[in-house]
Amino acid sequence: MAKKTVKKAAEKKTTKAIAKKTVKKKKVTVKKAPAKKIITDKEREQRAANFIANSENKKKPVSKRPKKTSTPKQTTSLLDAVVEGMKEKKAKNITILNLQSIENRVTDYFVICDADSKTHVNSIADSVEVVVSNLTKEKAYHSEGQQNGEWVLIDYINIVAHVFLKETREHYNIEGLWGDAEIFSVED
Repeated sequence: MAKKTVKKAAEKKTTKAIAKKTVKKKKVTVKKAPAKKIITDKEREQRAANFIANSENKKKPVSKRPKKTSTPKQTTSLLDAVVEGMKEKKAKNITILNLQSIENRVTDYFVICDADSKTHVNSIADSVEVVVSNLTKEKAYHSEGQQNGEWVLIDYINIVAHVFLKETREHYNIEGLWGDAEIFSVED
């Protein structure tokens, strides 16, 4: 038993010796930071003037959303096509909100209608896209809400079409939110 403890002690000593040899000490060199340059008031004023001059010359960021480039005639034909697409599938309570007189508007017109079921909402939205494409060769910039079927939004930049389920339209009350707009009802 004494031989075993001697062997273990010898092994421990050799492993410690090996471990000490493998660990190398790294020399750490500390670099001194360069002395800060003292800026005079005149230099500070010059830097500020240069910064202002450079910031004025920079280009303004470009918006991802395309600019409104259509003429009023194109807008009216697009507006008529949107209403026609809604009428084709028997949309109810078609209302046009003219937002052009509002300063911070998101678009020129909202066209709002409602439907009796989610299937009816989706068929009206599909009809709007097809009729607009056939009559004006315009495609929607963005469309969303088809999966839910309660509120489908079709964005043509200058005109945004909203197709609602009747209860959803009453809940969100877009006509009330944009109360400053001119509101027109379209006869069936």
